[in-house]
Amino acid sequence: MPRPSERKAPGPEEIEARVLFKDSLILVIDKPAGLPVHQGPGGGPNLEQSFVHLRYGLPKAPSLAHRLDRDTTGCLVLGRHAKALAKLGKIFAGGRAQKTYWAVVRGRPAEDRGTIDKPLAKLTPKRGWRMVVDPAGQPAVTDYRLMGTNADQSLSWLELYPRTGRTHQIRVHCADIGCPILGEPIYGRAEDAPEPDEPLHLLARSISLPLYPSRDPVEVTAPPAEHMLEALRACGYSG
Repeated sequence: MPRPSERKAPGPEEIEARVLFKDSLILVIDKPAGLPVHQGPGGGPNLEQSFVHLRYGLPKAPSLAHRLDRDTTGCLVLGRHAKALAKLGKIFAGGRAQKTYWAVVRGRPAEDRGTIDKPLAKLTPKRGWRMVVDPAGQPAVTDYRLMGTNADQSLSWLELYPRTGRTHQIRVHCADIGCPILGEPIYGRAEDAPEPDEPLHLLARSISLPLYPSRDPVEVTAPPAEHMLEALRACGYSG
């Protein structure tokens, strides 16, 4: 399956169809693959351009409460106004947002369950920045469990629970245990290896947010993107 090319920002109907949850404080949308959440230095289409279609009667468009990589799909949280964004900022900064990711990775981890505790630092060589495991870096911890494998165990379906929110954390941690994510263009790939043909198989599957003191946390789940289904089903997913 080919890698998604850079997409256009979704129009009103498409972005509204991606709303997974809405209340007076937040929106959670299903982020598409191949589209950055905000405009980078080089400009180009981005998801923020579509937020104007998600005002639902409020004077201003919602704003990002956190980030997902361009090629990651799934649950993305928006604050609908300044008060909501301040509340969300405290939740994310305090590590109280519980995130679950699904990834299809190459190979099979040595253990069915585990914790990857590897600090990360940003490396900025001439050929472009990347994150690397570095004992002097910022703490980064990811728990995982094996959900299934394909017939020859060349692919595995992992459920991952990041305890910290470092840039590219799950991508680097999976590569560090010898199981780079399917479609991974940077981590776990030899420098002279060609770009992968398939898109990144990483889904922000669900998020739990303790927004209201007297209520249960808001819990939202995103479906797997179309490009992940074949590999997930080969690993035992029945959806």
